Amino acid sequence: MAPTPQRKEGEGVLEGASLYGTHPLERKKSKRSYLMMKRAMDIIMAFIGLVCISPAFIVIAIIIKMEDPKGSIFFHQVRIGKHEKPFKMFKFRSMVSNAEELLEDLLAKNEINGAMFKMKEDPRITRIGKFIRRTSIDELPQLWNVIRGDMSLVGPRPPLPREVEEYTNYDKLRLKVTPGCTGLWQISGRNELSFHEMVQLDLLYIKKRSVLYDIKIILKTVRVLLGSKDAY
Repeated sequence: MAPTPQRKEGEGVLEGASLYGTHPLERKKSKRSYLMMKRAMDIIMAFIGLVCISPAFIVIAIIIKMEDPKGSIFFHQVRIGKHEKPFKMFKFRSMVSNAEELLEDLLAKNEINGAMFKMKEDPRITRIGKFIRRTSIDELPQLWNVIRGDMSLVGPRPPLPREVEEYTNYDKLRLKVTPGCTGLWQISGRNELSFHEMVQLDLLYIKKRSVLYDIKIILKTVRVLLGSKDAY
């Protein structure tokens, strides 16, 4: 199968783990100004985003309530952030109200190897949920997490506590930085990649990160979402 444009960004790191013999993840002198600029960019862009998409928030909220009047509009879930600090991550609710209770019976059907659960035909997803997941609209409330400082616009995907329990010390290297709404994994194949490949891509991002690199990932994320058919 020919490589897709999304996979090009991550091809080099997936050829082997030799890039990660040592991990100088924080170079203080070169990263201090970057982190300040990154935080300023996060706040400004997240605030503008929330203002611009607020009408869409209202429409999505109404549709979610129409399908399931008893359920909540927003869904929050404990995730693990920088230095393994837990926080509440917000999303539009895309599943039935008792989704967490039903998860245990579905774990055996996990379609991704490693410490992460993904299932393409997850029976817990509602009708509107399928649409907002496919278009990643369900992720938009995470802009509030960005303003709060729990997340950044760009960074590793924030894992669940049960996923981190299965992490090796190598896997935990991806928790050295603030998690993001999007990242190198999302623009390099997303659900087509294994958990191990996702970790490698996250570590490559940590090694290469800069303001220009973050902007490049954001722009590629928009392009991927406009043509995405594999998000679930």
